Amino acid sequence: MRMMLVGAGAVGESMLKILKWRDPKGEWLSYVLVGDYDASRAQEVVDLLADERFSYAQINATDKEQMKDLIQDHKIDFVMDAAPPFASNYIFDAAYEAGANYANMGTWSVPMEEPAYGLGIENSYTEPMTKYNFDRHEQWKKKGQMAVICLGIDPGVVNVFAKYAATHLFDRMTEAHVKDGGNLSVPGADPDAIQFGFNVWTVLDEVMNPNVEYDQEKGGLIVEKAFAGQETFLMPDGVGENTLVKVEHEEVVTFARFLKQYGLKKATFKISLDDNLITALKVIDHLGLRSLKPVQVGNVKVVPRDVVAACAPQPKDIGTEMIGEMLVGVHCIGEKDGARKEYFLYQNFDNQASMARWGSQAVVAQTGFGAALAIELIGREIWKEAGVFSPEYFDPEPYLKLMDETGYEWHVMELPVKEK
Repeated sequence: MRMMLVGAGAVGESMLKILKWRDPKGEWLSYVLVGDYDASRAQEVVDLLADERFSYAQINATDKEQMKDLIQDHKIDFVMDAAPPFASNYIFDAAYEAGANYANMGTWSVPMEEPAYGLGIENSYTEPMTKYNFDRHEQWKKKGQMAVICLGIDPGVVNVFAKYAATHLFDRMTEAHVKDGGNLSVPGADPDAIQFGFNVWTVLDEVMNPNVEYDQEKGGLIVEKAFAGQETFLMPDGVGENTLVKVEHEEVVTFARFLKQYGLKKATFKISLDDNLITALKVIDHLGLRSLKPVQVGNVKVVPRDVVAACAPQPKDIGTEMIGEMLVGVHCIGEKDGARKEYFLYQNFDNQASMARWGSQAVVAQTGFGAALAIELIGREIWKEAGVFSPEYFDPEPYLKLMDETGYEWHVMELPVKEK
């Protein structure tokens, strides 16, 4: 496989470290072109990897023609999109038009300025998440190319977990609820400190966009205001109680698409957010600093969100001082042999162990690991299909086998059955 990585940020770097470790002899990964808008950052990552298979280039992820030229010039057959979500459609189209396979870690969505809320995602979004990709399934299928969207930890690993639960733990799985939390902290930190544990653009979109859940009995996809659906959930392995809120996330849509045949009727995504971050996000939103519309400041025009993204603490620069772990899983509910059953399938990642082994904080390495294992399955042609898919389309066992083989721990915990 000859791969082009678009986006050499913290997760992209983490992903490449794991791919190099998994295939040191180039048996299925023969070449990687590492691209970033900041060429010096791409060079930094290539220098760090110190492997002749890796080269770098300056890439503008919104310039489709430039990316097509690079794909063809470097004989790329697989494009991995690790760029900010706003660029994903350009990269997706460049791969398609240049004849390469494609994968990403998430999709782009555009909420309306005045969302309607309630039933129907199309009433609150001009471009709903995953729609751009899945609408082009037949085109990709006709050309014999494959696109796999939503690789990472969530979406990504949890999609595999949900498929495994549906096919191995239940006769009928009716609900799947993703829980993203942990107990990361910085001893002695300023109590007012704000930390973006992931790409700043992604956090601003996922958390502040209208959130979406799936409820078949109520008609399908339901949209609510940010921070809805608060609940507490006791995370296992000593991580402790997390307060979670619903956010917009692709699993809700992809579960409904691929797991409905197993009986799925409800799906949600909830994340644990630090109080300081919630306050900061609300202020950013109310001041209009999420906006993509340029504003005049003196003699220059600036995009407010670009300013926030540039000034916020960057994930790649945070980590050495943090203790604790990330824990991400999916709470699955269904029936087995006529009895109601509930399971929590999860993956936990210790931050100090992550820094020591991978030089990346847990949020970043956990995501990079999830994506890297999927890329390996694509590179080894174990995931091989024509069209546009997400991870739960595929047989979960090869992926889970890789998790076992690489020490990317996963667990299945049976939960006490709650009354409906």
